Amino acid sequence: MNDRLKALADAGVSIWLDDLSRERLETGNLADLVKNSHVVGVTSNPAIFQTALADGERYDPQVRELAAAGADVDKATQVITTDDVRDACTVMRPVFDATDGVDGRVSIEVSPGFAHDTEETVKEAAELWRIVDQPNLLIKIPGTKEGWPAITETIAAGISVNVTLIFGLEQYRNVMEAYVAGLEKAADNGHDLADIHSVASFFVSRVDTEIDKRLEAMTDGPGTDPDLRGKAGVANARLAFQMYEEFFRGERWEALEAKGARKQRPLWASTGVKNPDYDDTMYVVDLVVEDTVNTMPQKTLEAVADHGEVRGDRVRPFYDDAAAHMKALADAGIDYDDVIQVLIKEGVEKFVVAWDELQTTLGKSLEAARA
Repeated sequence: MNDRLKALADAGVSIWLDDLSRERLETGNLADLVKNSHVVGVTSNPAIFQTALADGERYDPQVRELAAAGADVDKATQVITTDDVRDACTVMRPVFDATDGVDGRVSIEVSPGFAHDTEETVKEAAELWRIVDQPNLLIKIPGTKEGWPAITETIAAGISVNVTLIFGLEQYRNVMEAYVAGLEKAADNGHDLADIHSVASFFVSRVDTEIDKRLEAMTDGPGTDPDLRGKAGVANARLAFQMYEEFFRGERWEALEAKGARKQRPLWASTGVKNPDYDDTMYVVDLVVEDTVNTMPQKTLEAVADHGEVRGDRVRPFYDDAAAHMKALADAGIDYDDVIQVLIKEGVEKFVVAWDELQTTLGKSLEAARA
């Protein structure tokens, strides 16, 4: 076991891999990461699947079978992605069993085109849950305004959820509220709350990317202070964890906890550092705190294994510093609410584009196979 990754896991951070492909599954790479790198979960998204299918010849035999069976592109996309996720669930099942369902999780996302359609999101979440048919699955639902009631209804049906594309604090509060409301409905529906799990994927690096861009566009005033750059992502996430600690306490939560309910753990997402001038492990080592998940692309996982320094709790002692930094950004003219709205809109659009590219690639492969 790698000592740096072990230190991260020992600090209470669940290490999940932000990537999935048939090559990882068939070569045993994913199993090796579980065995040797403390990886205890997997996340996928439309962009990850698009890359996997574009680069992976291992999908060709199944594409030919689907073409021969007359499958259209929607059906082929669903079959291929759910097969990969189901196989990943099998790889991760021993971790799931050993951690009482806390880890060993694999995520699959509803079609990003439904990000602003509550009814269709609920419908597809149930369909994906039925098709994959594995207890360690998480259905990813975007944390959009229309996604909040979809989260509630999906949790109420006893389906475990990974809420994705969370950027802002008020948005995050609504996500937690949607989860708790879902648990209350699930209890009324007769579900065992201990079987329902959820994580809230709070995106980190994209916050810095957007805010740094706005700071760099300023030609004078406090916004030109270089000390303001590259710190908003971590500060924002630290304040999110503070909100998490405050939310999951009190009579309402205790009543659910008495019925076996589990807290919705924060998951730090978008942890690959975009700016080469920044420490390539900062969205991992600066957000170390127990009861969290950090989902990392392979490159970030390797960077942490090579030189990431785990220095204990890097979140709770820094609440005041985080609040002060966000205030300094506001004083410099950064409109936080506008930043968050832009990031949510762009996040959905990027996944829609990736999904469309995936289907275009797969459609051409189906046509070629039929020919």
